Order: sequence, then structure tokens, then C-alpha cells
Amino acid sequence: MVYTPSDSSTNIAHKSQNFAFPETSSTSVSVFTSSIPFNNPLNTGKELEYIRQVISSKRTAGDGVFTKQCQAWLTQQIGCRNALMTHSCTAALEMAAILADVQPGDEVILPSYTFVSTANAFVLRGAVPVFVDIRPDTLNLDESQVEAAITAKTKVIAPVHYAGVSCEMDALLEIAERYNLLVVEDAAQAILSYYKGNPVGSLGHVSAFSFHETKNVVCGEGGALAINHPELVERAEIIREKGTNRSKFFRGEVDKYTWVDMGSSFLPSDILCAFLLAQLEQSDCIMHQRMEIWNYYHQAFEVLEQQGKIRRPVIPAHCQHNAHMYYLLTDDLKTRTALLARLKSRGIQAAFHYVPLHSAPAGLKYGRTAGTLAVTDETSERLARLPLGAGMTLLEAKCVAEEVLAFSHKVRNRRCLS
Repeated sequence: MVYTPSDSSTNIAHKSQNFAFPETSSTSVSVFTSSIPFNNPLNTGKELEYIRQVISSKRTAGDGVFTKQCQAWLTQQIGCRNALMTHSCTAALEMAAILADVQPGDEVILPSYTFVSTANAFVLRGAVPVFVDIRPDTLNLDESQVEAAITAKTKVIAPVHYAGVSCEMDALLEIAERYNLLVVEDAAQAILSYYKGNPVGSLGHVSAFSFHETKNVVCGEGGALAINHPELVERAEIIREKGTNRSKFFRGEVDKYTWVDMGSSFLPSDILCAFLLAQLEQSDCIMHQRMEIWNYYHQAFEVLEQQGKIRRPVIPAHCQHNAHMYYLLTDDLKTRTALLARLKSRGIQAAFHYVPLHSAPAGLKYGRTAGTLAVTDETSERLARLPLGAGMTLLEAKCVAEEVLAFSHKVRNRRCLS
């Protein structure tokens, strides 16, 4: 079943037979004493059956039946030329760096506020990551600062769709076209998100997705590379198959396969793809369940934002997010530290996010900055991520919200007394 944008308040019970969501108890929140995990993915009930089928087939290596089904699902959903399963999003990004023909000394423009894999994939090819600040609203790469970062050495723009909210792709694509640059979308968090009605990951030359256990649809460890540019399709297959034309051989297009290009082993086991297919088939239900939690948080914290105590996520009208995460921006590092400590003391697992790459030891060694990164630095000290997952109940979300509200009230009282 292919997920399409719809009202998140829609009743989802009828969406799939034999698919049960966590029960939401009417018990008062105050009696909730169990710990609440940061991430609680939901098993659909088909994962073990599909894995059993793979084991019974005695064909557990990559590019098996389930791998092909996952790739077909992604190709249809994203609308790309081809989708190739990988063993991680990191692997997909490393494939993208090879496809982009990045050479030592080339420069790649990307945000500093991202996971290390976005930069590492290009550093491995000898490229220099050029860190640009993020927007204060969506926390995505600030498209207005990208052009000033371009030099004669620039080869790639790598936007990261933070929290499943799309970057401003029209502006980035226009800049890339003017300067003849490739666009590699890091869509690790953005499966089933949309930008102006287009699936995120469908607009750049290539895009990388993640199915790590912390993402929306999962298989423990896994990823995919979506190829949108027709001239990159054939080479992507070769790079993924250790630099050989093995895929052509299996399709009967050549009588033997051989080494034709650089590459590596990027294929996942069909066991992982069996697990993933069970998730993809129920992705619409998973997305709606996550959206229920996200919407509950967003409404619960509206009063705090109106009082100027926190800032909630910003979703532009032309973007449809996937409820990948819910975060709050506190006043400062001290407040965030105290909030996370309170939640931890109540058995609630919450977290901060990235330490900016530009100030990390490897960032200082391999990269450079373009302009000031004030928003990045400030965000890294203020952002707190709350628990969210398709296996989470509304009762748990209410417990989290109650603790955040109580903390905010306590902070306000302290300030009034000081």
C-alpha cells in the first residue's frame, strides 16, 4: 500500500486487517509509572513470517525476492528512475559520492547540523565539506547562504531534510543548475515526506534514505539510494555490485560479468529486506500513528510557545512532514540540561541532537565553514528531542507532555522569585 498525504486525524483502524496498534488507556496520566523509551518502533506482525520465507528459500544474500520488492515499492513511491537497497544510509551516501565523481580537493556544501555520515561520505573521496548555516525556522540548510559558499572547486550540494521537513528544493536546484552542480539529498529522516506535492528524494540527482531502527519504517540497519538522473542509473548498479556488471549478467544482457569500475559491497541481506517489506506494506498506518503523537505534542505545547517559553517545530505550508521527530527549542543550554534531567528522573528517555560538525575535531581537520554558523551553534545547545514512535501510546505522550509542562511551570516560578 502506497502512503499518500491525508488528514492525520483520519481513523486508521480500518486501514489494514490483522494489524493492531497499542491500546490507549483512559487511566489518569499521573499513575503512569513505566519507563518511556525514546524510540518505540512498531512490528506489523508480518516480519517473522517474511524472514522465515527467506530462510526456507536458502537464499539469504542480497538482491533476493524481498530486496526486489522493497526496491519496486520505493521506486513507485518516490517516483525515481531506480531505487537500490543498501545496508545503511551511510552506504547510500558513499555510493552517491562515487556517482558524483568527487575527487580530492573538490568541495561539497552541506549543513553542519547533521549526522556525521553526510560529511564522511565525501571526505572518504578526499573532498572538503563546506559547512553552511541552517535556517532558524525549519533548521534545514539555509538556501540563501549557499551561493556565497560556492567556489571553483564546488562539486555537490548536499541538503539534509531535517526532522522529515523538506529543504527549499526549488531554490537549491536553481542554484545547482546555474553552477552545474550535483544535488545529493540526505533524506535519511524523510521517507514519505513531501515538498510542494513531490516526494522528498525525487528532486535531486540522487537521494539517500535510512531504515535504521530509529527511523519511521525500519529493519534494524538498512538504507536505499534513489537515482533520479537517467545517466546515473547504470553506474549506480555497478558501484553497488563491487564495481562489476553483475546485474547485467543476471538480466542476460552480457554472457559474463567482470570488473568495470570502482565499487564496494553495498547490498543488504534479503533477511533485512524481508523485515523492511513488512514495514513498507503498513507504512501508511505507521505514519498515521506517529502523526497522532506528533499532533498531540504540538497542541499540548502551544501554550508554552505563546508564553515565549519554548519554540515548537515549524512546518512550512508547502511541506508535508512525516512526523519523524518532535523537538522543542528551550531558552538556553542550562534550561535544556535541566529539562532532560527531569525527564530522565521520571523514566522518560529524551535526548539532544547533533554536536555541530564544523566544531568537531574531524570537522576542523577536513572541512571549512562559509560565513558564521550562529543558528547552528545556538540550535545545538537548545534543542531537546522527545520520545516518539509508532509503538507509543497517547497515554505515554500525555505523560511526557505533563512532565514538560510541569517543568516549565517550575522554571517560571523560580524566575518570579529571583
